[in-house]
Amino acid sequence: MPDIIFRDGSIRQNHWVVVPRPDAGESLNIPDNQRALIPADLWLAGREHFVGREDIGVWFDSHDEPEILADHVNELPLIAVNFPKFSDGRGYSIGRLLRERFGFKNELRAIGDVLLDQLQFMKRCGFDTYELRPDKDIRKAARSLNFFSQGYQAATDTDLPLFRRRAS
Repeated sequence: MPDIIFRDGSIRQNHWVVVPRPDAGESLNIPDNQRALIPADLWLAGREHFVGREDIGVWFDSHDEPEILADHVNELPLIAVNFPKFSDGRGYSIGRLLRERFGFKNELRAIGDVLLDQLQFMKRCGFDTYELRPDKDIRKAARSLNFFSQGYQAATDTDLPLFRRRAS
């Protein structure tokens, strides 16, 4: 498992494995003695087996609707959002919905095609940790989280745009 970057720019060991969606007719293969992220809809379908487990989190693909877990988000220790390609921005919306509409308080992670250029935007949308694409320099990416001291727009990290913060 690759290391992850935390929103403060620190690099830490990743303790979670992403369990892929099983093919039709196959069952979910959760590894023993390992923290696992499983597809969100499969967690919901088997919720009675997973609720309260600190070693099971979920992941959303970019086309998934976070509303399926609206009443259950804070039962999860970690939610990951897959960014299947750099140009697919739907994961940003999922992050903001989880934080702002559904009140998710625990760790929110970006996975998939995660690049240095995206980290600051992901952070503003409420992501806490980032699993960088394996071919990228994690140390360079970690430093990029502190390039900007303030954002212009309102986001999950501040509810007022910069012009309103300066006026007060």
